[in-house]
Amino acid sequence: MICSDFVNAKARVNMRASNDDIVRIKQIEEIKKIEQIKKTRDERGCTVSPTPLQAFSSIARPASEQRKQAKSHSDSNAEQMTGAQALVRALEDLGVQDVFGIPGGAILPVYDAINDDTKFRFVLMRHEQAAGHAAEGYALSTGKVGVCIVTSGPGATNVITAIADANMDSVPIVVITGQVGVDSIGTDAFQEADIVGATYPVVKHSYLVTDAQDIPRVLTEAFHVASSGRPGPVVVDMTKTAQVGQMQYSWPQRMILPGYNPTTKPHGRVVKEAARMLQRSYRPVLYVGGGAMRSDASEEIKALADLTGAPIVTTLPARGIIPDSDPKMLGMLGMHGTIAATGAVQRSDLLVAIGTRFDDRVTGKLAAFAPGARVIHIDIDPAEIGKNRAVDLPIVGDVKEVLHALLPEIEQLHEEHGTPNLSTWWSLIDDWRKTYPIAYDEPDDGTLAPQWVVEQLSELVDPNAIWVSGVGQHQMWATQLLKFEHPHSWLSSGGLGTMGYGLPAAIGASIGSQRFFDGKRPVWLIDGDGSFQMTSEELAVAFLDHAPVKIALLNNSVYGMVRQWQTLFFNKHYSATILHEEEQTHLVGVPDFVKLAEAYGCEAIRVTTKEEAQAAIKYANEVDDHPVLIDFRVWKDAMVFPMVPAGESNNNVIYKPGVCPLQRVSGGKHAVTDTASGAAIDTANTADTGTAGTGTVEETNE
Repeated sequence: MICSDFVNAKARVNMRASNDDIVRIKQIEEIKKIEQIKKTRDERGCTVSPTPLQAFSSIARPASEQRKQAKSHSDSNAEQMTGAQALVRALEDLGVQDVFGIPGGAILPVYDAINDDTKFRFVLMRHEQAAGHAAEGYALSTGKVGVCIVTSGPGATNVITAIADANMDSVPIVVITGQVGVDSIGTDAFQEADIVGATYPVVKHSYLVTDAQDIPRVLTEAFHVASSGRPGPVVVDMTKTAQVGQMQYSWPQRMILPGYNPTTKPHGRVVKEAARMLQRSYRPVLYVGGGAMRSDASEEIKALADLTGAPIVTTLPARGIIPDSDPKMLGMLGMHGTIAATGAVQRSDLLVAIGTRFDDRVTGKLAAFAPGARVIHIDIDPAEIGKNRAVDLPIVGDVKEVLHALLPEIEQLHEEHGTPNLSTWWSLIDDWRKTYPIAYDEPDDGTLAPQWVVEQLSELVDPNAIWVSGVGQHQMWATQLLKFEHPHSWLSSGGLGTMGYGLPAAIGASIGSQRFFDGKRPVWLIDGDGSFQMTSEELAVAFLDHAPVKIALLNNSVYGMVRQWQTLFFNKHYSATILHEEEQTHLVGVPDFVKLAEAYGCEAIRVTTKEEAQAAIKYANEVDDHPVLIDFRVWKDAMVFPMVPAGESNNNVIYKPGVCPLQRVSGGKHAVTDTASGAAIDTANTADTGTAGTGTVEETNE
């Protein structure tokens, strides 16, 4: 009798298992089967080939099965609605407050569900690529996940550049694309494109949604994946079938992400070893990348530098993580980095790489990069560790968590053994800083030096400003000459180097500033005329959506960075880099950027003298209700220095033509004494091979 009661009780419990759980178990089984599925046939017998990252819900089901599944999801607390309405509701429940995009046929049901009662603000962009960049700018300036919604086919393919850009720079965005109906997939229907397959190499994760019931869960997962671990873009490809289908909406949703569990906390053993390596180093350098910025680890980076006495160098996306006024900040290293930053890394004995990936613009010739240094690499993405540079101590974890664990270990060693004496190391670094500051030549044609313009912007603009740049020479001058005092104040396309990034990203940052900073963080865009023209149509958005971006246009009528390479390496053969020659057209510009801005409703000022430039900057600072463009006419032959020629050792960095500070010969000046042993150590390396020298060294400008 007892046995029978137990069996009956167990049966009753099993009967009470929710239909939702049963459905989810079946869905998990589908995940396991999908790798074995080579081809599937729909109701009509048409062949459907699954894409590489096709979600389990993407397998076409008969309509009757879909109705059964929808019914199984229903409960007393659910609300019936269409998939499009569910998408809008899910975005609201996820806390989304601003969305960027452009409508189109395959995404129209979603746009139809957006109305005056929708809780998020929709910003209508003028090009899908710009919608993606605006979402990036919004994400980077606010720390929130950026969102854009575009249509299928060309709308989706247009946004791929922004997706790739976000992937390279680890920016958390969710890109929702329309897709043709399930019955039309694989038939070359109008505006059909396999966006999941096309974006496979450049996204963190993708979904193809065919069932309306999956929409709230997929969006929940998409936001979690985009913002957790190493941030990145997630694509949600939404078939029209899912948008118009009926579903039962409930919130919150339970995620199904088997195997996705990023490591955030470091192992204690490697943390202790990192502390010991720092204790034994007399030429340490903290090499800080964008991953530290994404981890919001500014305070921890500063604490580590203060505790160890190590200098800090950064990659381009990490500029501002520590104030430039901090004496331990050496600036950016690499191809156009400061001599002090590049020299410190080349002569270091311990390189602590924090949230960075050893990309070629930083390392130059990889075999000659920091040749005498042992390497500690801290990164949340284990795939980055050892990918380019061999590592002596790998630490997988979130940068903030790792440094939080590392600091007390270092403090304990200092109490037991004292603090390493880095005075000789800092003497060498300070000599580099004093002898080789960022410098530039004055124009010989009466135009403005673009570097001088950037210096004036840095001096005259609110230090709380958010700075955005396009890609080119102006980008490098901005990172060299702007004085960054706050984290999350610098937005630029680093890894992909996307021309046209600047204006839409600045609009996204401006929308974010209004939302989260009450507009008290003005947004300044520094752009070149070549980069700016690639997305200049977004001036309409800046005006109509009240994004008072201030635009400093460094107008030299050429593709400046390409022209610099042509000058230095291609015998001044300026092939396809001249955008306009005034002496031929007798026009002030093609386009005339003042007229162009005014045509879009913006205010514009052209300046040609230093007095006009300073007055224009001061005026723009006072404007907070509409966009202002300042057309600075600058010298076309200005160059970015320092510079490491592509593919060469960082030891060959050119301070200015004929001056290579890190190339040394025997004779004597900058030998560094190892304070642990008292032995003289040659901090120089041969220029091309990176082989450590054996004697004392001196500088040569030959």
